[in-house]
Amino acid sequence: MKPFHFHPEALAEADEAAKFYEEQQKGLGKRFIEALTDTINRIKRNPELYRKIDDNMRKCSLLHFPYGIIYRDKNKFIEIIAVMLRCTPLSRQLFNKNKIEF
Repeated sequence: MKPFHFHPEALAEADEAAKFYEEQQKGLGKRFIEALTDTINRIKRNPELYRKIDDNMRKCSLLHFPYGIIYRDKNKFIEIIAVMLRCTPLSRQLFNKNKIEF
């Protein structure tokens, strides 16, 4: 399995979501992180399994939470570009933040 790297903004998005859930209910933030970790492990096992959203980007949904992980399968590692609400338009979440280098 390839290692993975978080884009700094993706890490901040994950942290913000975990804090939000923890504020809603004690322990829910931890469950969000566990779901995120499980999803990353699924991606690492089979990075080409999930839906392509661009030539070099894919999206995998978290179980039990309305979030998805946007990632790129690079030669030596998997780059996690975003951890985002599934209902957020991709163009607003990614392209307007200039996260993706063209």
